[in-house]
Amino acid sequence: MTSKFLTLPLVFVAMVAGAQTVQPWQDKTLSSTERATDLTGRLTLEEKTLLMMDASRPVERLGIQAYNWWNEALHGVARAGVATVFPQPIGMAASFNTGAVSRVFEAVSDEARAKNTRFIEEGSRLRYQGLTMWTPTVNIFRDPRWGRGIETYGEDPWLASAMGVAVVKALQGPDTAKYNKLHACAKHFAVHSGPEWNRHSFDVASLPARDLHETYLPAFEALVKDAKVREVMCAYNRFEGAPCCGSNKLLTRILRQQWGFDGIVVADCGAIADFYKPNAHATHPDAASASADAVLMGTDLDCGSSYRALKESVNRGLIDEKEIDRSVVRLLKARFDLGEMDNLSDVSWSAIPYRVVASAQHDSIALMMARQSMTLLHNRNNFLPLKTGGLTIAVMGPNANDSVMQWGNYNGTPPHTVTILQGIRAMMGNDDSLIYEPGCDLVERTLMQSAFNHCTHNGRQGFAARYWNSPDRTLSPVAQAEVASPFRFCTSGATVFAPGVNLTGFAASYSASFTPQQSGEVIFDLFYCGQIKLWVNGNEVKSFRSNHGSRKGNYKMPVSAGETYELQLDFDYTMGDAQLNFDLGFKEPIDMAASIERVRDADIVVFVGGISPSLEGEEMGVSLPGFKGGDRTDIELPAVQRELIAALRRAGKKVVMVNCSGSPMGLAPEVEACEAILQAWYPGQAGGTAVGETLFGHINPAGRLPVTFYRDTTQLPDFEDYHMQGRTYRFMQQKPLFPFGHGLSYTTFHYGRPTLSHKRINRNQCVTLSVAVTNTGTRDGHEVVQLYLSKPDDTEGPVRTLRAFERVHIPAGQTVTVTFDLGEKELQWWDDASQTMRMLPGKYVVQTGGSSSTEALKEIPLTIR
Repeated sequence: MTSKFLTLPLVFVAMVAGAQTVQPWQDKTLSSTERATDLTGRLTLEEKTLLMMDASRPVERLGIQAYNWWNEALHGVARAGVATVFPQPIGMAASFNTGAVSRVFEAVSDEARAKNTRFIEEGSRLRYQGLTMWTPTVNIFRDPRWGRGIETYGEDPWLASAMGVAVVKALQGPDTAKYNKLHACAKHFAVHSGPEWNRHSFDVASLPARDLHETYLPAFEALVKDAKVREVMCAYNRFEGAPCCGSNKLLTRILRQQWGFDGIVVADCGAIADFYKPNAHATHPDAASASADAVLMGTDLDCGSSYRALKESVNRGLIDEKEIDRSVVRLLKARFDLGEMDNLSDVSWSAIPYRVVASAQHDSIALMMARQSMTLLHNRNNFLPLKTGGLTIAVMGPNANDSVMQWGNYNGTPPHTVTILQGIRAMMGNDDSLIYEPGCDLVERTLMQSAFNHCTHNGRQGFAARYWNSPDRTLSPVAQAEVASPFRFCTSGATVFAPGVNLTGFAASYSASFTPQQSGEVIFDLFYCGQIKLWVNGNEVKSFRSNHGSRKGNYKMPVSAGETYELQLDFDYTMGDAQLNFDLGFKEPIDMAASIERVRDADIVVFVGGISPSLEGEEMGVSLPGFKGGDRTDIELPAVQRELIAALRRAGKKVVMVNCSGSPMGLAPEVEACEAILQAWYPGQAGGTAVGETLFGHINPAGRLPVTFYRDTTQLPDFEDYHMQGRTYRFMQQKPLFPFGHGLSYTTFHYGRPTLSHKRINRNQCVTLSVAVTNTGTRDGHEVVQLYLSKPDDTEGPVRTLRAFERVHIPAGQTVTVTFDLGEKELQWWDDASQTMRMLPGKYVVQTGGSSSTEALKEIPLTIR
């Protein structure tokens, strides 16, 4: 009974205390807008501004609780402990299956609601615990070098729109519910796709109107109009000279006025500060002027602290308080719509049990999605699927046994991950044998050899550990232990670092004497979430901190053989799930000849390579050959991997490559060197199972590329040029390595001639296209039927552009007729006269087939009068 009372919001307490005078904002029979408007009128200016930042402060005199707007659910609930980790969005896009994406995000929304309820019951309202999920990312992946392209649904506006709409609807729940399940957020509005390294100062200054409306805006418009997304996040960069979060054109004229968006606009984190920082946009002199302009343009919420200056903005006459009221009403309305301002017992979503989190049912959905994302790029002479029975397989490559790679970025922590090595092993028969030989690193020409066994304390191997349930290390430790092997600590799943140690608010110190047996450069290798300080011989030599999920870190130090170094590693909890993985050792040069010798008895080599979320992603401190600040400077497979695959080929080995990446790779040499190439993306917690099943034919792959795989960077325009000419399958003239929509199967499909219900239609009329697709092979399979539209007399427009797709199951030997209803959305085209996308009279060609390549398509003319 006591715990139930503690879960009641202060709003309820205030109502009980003054039940005789219930205020309109406390009246649940009123609309959320009426309640928000009334409450806004009772707030002081300072209270209003404190509600307009991501960490919204409580208003205790009115019983308003604190609320943190920042939460993430890119492909599973992120940064909030144990959760199901589904494939990275770019992998989900390869499914070309909006129904499957809906299932994923219905599961995500269940886990998010269950977690929020648990946090509220525990009295916690911190970051990554709320109901406002800052996803999906529907920016167009216009250039394969962009690091954050892995968060998107690909390069095509139609595909990104369809996938994004499915995500939003699944997260927010049905419109008929009294309360919204969650609020989704379309980001990053609007013309934003790298580079990462200069995003805080970059200006998209001279973009043609056609590119803006034909490529960069459609997905956002679809999420606003079709999915009724509740939040939109404005981007870091400038557009036509103005920061996106202060753009009258983007936020006022297009988003609010043309599209009718009445939800919340949230600034990307620190984006308002970029207005006035001298090393960023520097378009404004100070926080007061920047904040005023942002609010006037419609940015309601600051992820940051710049809006503290809004009181000064009003006092200086830069903004009227009524403009601030407009934003506060939107923010409070959203909280009422979610039920966040009412009792848990009032909100049906709060009854979702916590047992759904990382459940077996959700693991099965993660496996379903991973299976559907598997994209077979190359299969010489039908080398795949592999056949078991007396087979010796060597599994090689830097990604073969890396579970963290599979999680992607903006991820949660799964209770269990099946690595690709494990997935392959599980598919092999009793008389098959497996050799595991990594062979090389992702980029570097070294592999780390652990020296942990040369660490001792009190004559015993390992580290002495002390723990406190407080950051104050002057207190007596609550626990002491010995750690005899490389650290693998994580509080996910309520797993403590040691018995008697709390899950949060704790500190730890680990100490040992390290006496190396060789001279050279020792590497301290970390994967952590928390704050770390590394001490050597009593001196602090390096510190690390992460509040936003686990990340990699390292420190290098020269050592001499036989000399003893006193090590201490201090760890302090920050937020979310604490994690500390630690090892130390020496990087030894790779020996390709020795590796090839160790796999000489293998019949087949499965090389699991590619890149990793530790190399590509958001604004990262990475500077390695081919990589810069989260982006890529080269799209080729890293040289060390390419050389090892070539050496295996020269040694007579049959190589199957599994490529893990969130972006297109230049794999032209690998097409020649490998018998088959499977694109596995970053496939999530069940990815290893899906890869193993695909390689051995337990499933028939049907993933299709949501991005063009270019041959090399010579096929790419300047990364900083946002013009679409020459970019993506829609505008490039050269032949790519693998086209958008490409993906092979273990069966074959034949397309009949498409037919139209009408060959000529009037504007605003609809037409139906039908096409017969036959499975001409011996296995059942899925085919992704794709429909493209082109306008041959439009020399400035796209070569073709996707306007419909359907993933269909076709049994061996059978024919399925697929129909598409084409209306105003599917048939719209750029009208230069009105500067809009609309159904335009003219002669068109409708094309259907299994990819975007000309050879794969069959066409039929259509005239719009």
